Amino acid sequence: MPLQPTRRFPVSLLPSAFSTPSTILPAMASLSLAAGLLLTPAALHGQCAPSVDAPPPPSTAAAPSDEGPILHDGQTLKVNVNLVDVYFSVRDKGGFVTSLSKDSCQIAEDKTPQTIKRLTLEKNLPLTIGILLDTSGSQEHVLPLEQDAGSRFLREVITPKDEAFLISFDVNVDELADFTNSPRELTRAINKASINEASSSAGVPGIGGGPFPTSNPRGTLLYDAIHLASTEKLQTQAGRKVIIVLTDGQDQGSQYRIKDAIEAAQKANVIVYPILIADRAMYASYGEIYMGSGAMSQIAEQTGGRVINVGNNGRKLDDAFDQIQDELRSQYIASYTPTNKTADGKFRKIEMDCGKGLKIQARKGYYAVPGGDDPTGNQ
Repeated sequence: MPLQPTRRFPVSLLPSAFSTPSTILPAMASLSLAAGLLLTPAALHGQCAPSVDAPPPPSTAAAPSDEGPILHDGQTLKVNVNLVDVYFSVRDKGGFVTSLSKDSCQIAEDKTPQTIKRLTLEKNLPLTIGILLDTSGSQEHVLPLEQDAGSRFLREVITPKDEAFLISFDVNVDELADFTNSPRELTRAINKASINEASSSAGVPGIGGGPFPTSNPRGTLLYDAIHLASTEKLQTQAGRKVIIVLTDGQDQGSQYRIKDAIEAAQKANVIVYPILIADRAMYASYGEIYMGSGAMSQIAEQTGGRVINVGNNGRKLDDAFDQIQDELRSQYIASYTPTNKTADGKFRKIEMDCGKGLKIQARKGYYAVPGGDDPTGNQ
């Protein structure tokens, strides 16, 4: 089957301030339900907040706003809440714990104890993976490592019931492969990725390169890539959903902010795993200080993932993919009916405890967004 041509995310999916190419391909269609933190049936869509202390309301606008996201006027809020599903993994000093039962853990929502209806290990639940590949100039020397390790990971993880897609990001956000369960097609797509000359010609990505506004130069559209992958590819997918970002972690020129990227991933119930792979010698040669880990740690923590820092070491990169693979095979799902059944669009903080000495990795909560007949919660 021939590889599909690269598709660029169309202007209709980006904020109005976004500068786009003159040739725009048709918009990509979204597919079916949700994962990560899922509310079933189609009544309430669970997300978690960018900030535990002061969570903002959910965004329904097409573009980010300094005033923060709001609900549409006239939105119906009276719906029934049936079930909240929380994906999580548990570790002790020896590694992943895979023997927990329903009585092993407690869940509180906004400090109110909840009754867990079921808790099961979900290693065989279908998986949808988005690979986001940084092809900006800063990745020129590490891109071959990313391609080799990413291809191996996909060959080992993807089964006939799973799907994956591939997106590259630099001065643009491009889809290199649509949903497929073919490791061979995914490998062909990942090997097709190349460094964008518009960003590499200027050295450190986005600085002084191309015909873009100097007040917000485009070079590494990392936050835009996470936002678009979440909203346009994963929002309505069913099962477990994961984004793996291969990047140095430094954004340059995105129109969406980090909080918008986090919120989009939360609304799509996506777990984000940033793998930090950086050519630090390149940054030093340009007199720049590498500072990519802080933002990626924030995204990972808020979505239930974690950051793995591999430098520019191919062996460490292989090990990072192995860690993610093991984690995906060791995930639980805990389900409960919340005592607060009001779909008011507000953030509900979730706290979990499975016993002393056990570290839980899960998202921080969800938004009580009304759903109606639309399982995504959109009106």
